[in-house]
Amino acid sequence: MLIKESHADVPTTANGKTTSMRILVFYPTIPGYPNARFPGVVLFSEIYQVTGPVARFARQIAGQGYIVAAPSSYHDFTGPEPLAYDVLGTDQGNDWKVAKTLESYDADSYGTVDYLLTLPTCTGRIGTTGMCLGGHLALRASLDPRITACVTYFATDVHSRTLGPHEAANTSSTPPPDSTHTLDLLPNLKGEAALIFGIKDTHVPDAGRDLIRQKLRDAGVVFSWHEFAWAQHAFIRDELSKGRYDPAITKACFEVLLELFGRVLKVELGEADGKVHKVEHVC
Repeated sequence: MLIKESHADVPTTANGKTTSMRILVFYPTIPGYPNARFPGVVLFSEIYQVTGPVARFARQIAGQGYIVAAPSSYHDFTGPEPLAYDVLGTDQGNDWKVAKTLESYDADSYGTVDYLLTLPTCTGRIGTTGMCLGGHLALRASLDPRITACVTYFATDVHSRTLGPHEAANTSSTPPPDSTHTLDLLPNLKGEAALIFGIKDTHVPDAGRDLIRQKLRDAGVVFSWHEFAWAQHAFIRDELSKGRYDPAITKACFEVLLELFGRVLKVELGEADGKVHKVEHVC
């Protein structure tokens, strides 16, 4: 399947301010079939915006028959250009990650889904994925009922409630009053999710992963959970990953994504019957 690339500049409004968000678009084409239609996928990037590794990941997904839309998250502060994988770029990305409000993050995800649904070649089925900050944003975006499939890679700041402005980390199993943190809104997630972590990831430690998994169970979310014994943070990044890139595990994780997206986004499932299906305890 061939891939075309373009971009769209979409206005988004949050906190009383309107800014222009650039969405990088990677879409599949089949020669001779100009009216072919495909599901959409919102791809959220790490703290560096849409870098080379993120674009390559987008092309991999698009090549499997999905229209991939990758928003530039820091349009509140700067242009769509990626930050460098160095100390300055890392510090800047981390600063903006906290300065950007949850309202602005939500406006971005809703706006990107809105954009995909305007495309005549989109079937209307939408999934989401992302890594690091983008993993968290993919999970949070899935609170939108229009998104029915979500695959997150080492989602940060979920367990600690530290996305957006905050006073301190909070890893309590009890939500704070009137919380709008992703961890406390999981009962609103109606699609299916697959969450992927590395056990050696120091950004999301054992207790943090356990908290997220328990919250998903308590919320009744349909999800699968994948932990890889030797994977560290950023293990899918094939550039400047500080020696953490693991292509074998990355390949296995991509199969997880293809299975979920293929089953939920490409197959015409119809409405769920809502029944509790008994699982037989047999060998």
